[in-house]
Amino acid sequence: MASSFAEKAQVAAVTATLVSAGWIVAGAFVLDRAESEQIEQEIATKQQAEREVQPVEEDDGVDATPDGKQETVSMPPETETATLVIPVLNVAATDLTDSYADERGGGTRLHQGIDIMASEGTSVVAAAPGKIERLFRSDAGGNTVYVRSDDGETIYYYAHLAEYAQGLNEGQQVRRGQRLGSVGSSGNADPEAPHLHFEVMRTTPTAKWWEPANSVNPYPLLVQQR
Repeated sequence: MASSFAEKAQVAAVTATLVSAGWIVAGAFVLDRAESEQIEQEIATKQQAEREVQPVEEDDGVDATPDGKQETVSMPPETETATLVIPVLNVAATDLTDSYADERGGGTRLHQGIDIMASEGTSVVAAAPGKIERLFRSDAGGNTVYVRSDDGETIYYYAHLAEYAQGLNEGQQVRRGQRLGSVGSSGNADPEAPHLHFEVMRTTPTAKWWEPANSVNPYPLLVQQR
């Protein structure tokens, strides 16, 4: 009888362990989903704020805020911008088009970056060195990469990628010109016009990758001295 009792106790202990493990896995899944939903909400809030921004007539280094005031947008340091590379392989400066601040969504929002057109599968490379802050898939941007500069004050944003480079991970340090993935049309991009959406955002070292930041026009930064 003692042996039977011991066997039952052992079975009960194993069952409890398996149930607990199941709850741990389920709990981790719920937390991850909750975090993703929170991030999506923060991004939606940022996009809504951008829709309310009124365009400035000329690109003079200032952004208009929702209350009508203008604020100066700091530029990345010259030591950083002077060595930027065009983030799509085999694309020349003369191939670029300045689509920054173009109206999108029927005039409801402004384009915060430039679109670099290229054939699907063309390699996308890091315009500047930094650390991969986030690999994120969104409804609008599709497969995206956020790379933060070494000083923490600039975020380089790459969107609509077809796929990520093999072995690419968050927290990874990348060098200038390192392959990040390939041109595609993921997210809300037109499948008939694959391209890389490239954006440069000025932020603070302590701000999260998804928090509001000031976008600057990447076009003159990419074509200077070329």
